[in-house]
Amino acid sequence: MTARRTIGGIEITHAERVIFPQDGFTKGDLAAYYHAIAPLMLPFAAGRPVSLLRCPDGVAGACFFQKHGDGFGPHVDTVPIVEKDGDTGDYLAIRDADGLLACVQMGTVEFHGWGARADAVEAPDRLVFDLDPDEGLDFAAVTRAAREVRERLSALGLASFAMLTGGKGIHVIAPLTPGHDWADHAAFAKHIAGSMAQGEPDRFVATMSKAKRKGRIFIDWLRNQRGNSAILPYSARARAGAPVAAPVAWDELETTGHAQLYGIADAPHLIERAQSRVLRGWGAARQSLPTG
Repeated sequence: MTARRTIGGIEITHAERVIFPQDGFTKGDLAAYYHAIAPLMLPFAAGRPVSLLRCPDGVAGACFFQKHGDGFGPHVDTVPIVEKDGDTGDYLAIRDADGLLACVQMGTVEFHGWGARADAVEAPDRLVFDLDPDEGLDFAAVTRAAREVRERLSALGLASFAMLTGGKGIHVIAPLTPGHDWADHAAFAKHIAGSMAQGEPDRFVATMSKAKRKGRIFIDWLRNQRGNSAILPYSARARAGAPVAAPVAWDELETTGHAQLYGIADAPHLIERAQSRVLRGWGAARQSLPTG
C-alpha cells in the first residue's frame, strides 16, 4: 500500500520510497527535513529563480536538473526571464515552505539558486566562490583557501561567510546590495579567482579544465554569471549520507575535517545552531560591489 503523508500543506505520496539507499532515508524523511528547516532556508531561497536536482527514483537512480516548467502546483511560481538566445523561458521559483515541499513531492532533492532575485534578475546580489578540490587533497587545504578568499574580499571592504557544501568543498559567500550589472559582477569574481590562480598556480586554478586541476583547488567563480546557480544554504545533497549545505562560522573551520558535517537527520541541531551566537547574522551584510 502506498504511504501518503501530509506535511505542511502538501500531500507527499510514496512517502515510504527510499531516496538515500545507503542510509535508508525516505521521501517522507526528506520532506520532513525541508519542512523543519524552511524558516532557515527561505531567507536565502525564496523569491529566486531556482534549478532543481530531481531524483524521482532516489539518488542511486537517474537524476536531472530542471529550471523551467510548470506542473508543480500552485505553491511553485514561474518567472519569465529572457535567455541568452533572446527567447523567454519560464523559470521556477518558490516563495514558502509549501513550495519547497511541492518540489520534494515531485522528486526534488537539491535546490540551487540564482545570484539575483526573481523580481530583479538583472541586479545580482550574491557573490559565490566555490572552492572545489581535486581528489585526494586534504580538506585543510580547502579551509586555508577559503580563508584566503575571505582575506582578499575583506581587503576590498567585503564581509563574507563560509558554507560547507555537503559535497567536497566550501562556498565563500558575500551578500551584496543590488546596484551593479552582471558584467561587473562576473568580472569582479573572475578577477579574484584569477589573481589567486596566477599568484599561486601550484595551488589554484580558475578554469574548468580537468587536466589543469590535478592536485589543485578550482576556484569556481563561474556561478557568478547570469543564469548560473549555486547550491542554496540548507539544501540537501544527492549523496550518500544525505548531507546538507550548512553555514559555519569562520572560527569553526579550524576544526572542520570535511564538507559533509551535517545531514538531513540534523535539522534540530541546525536550527539550534542558527539561533546561537556562533552563527548570529550569518549571510547578512549591507555592502556594495567595489568599483574602480
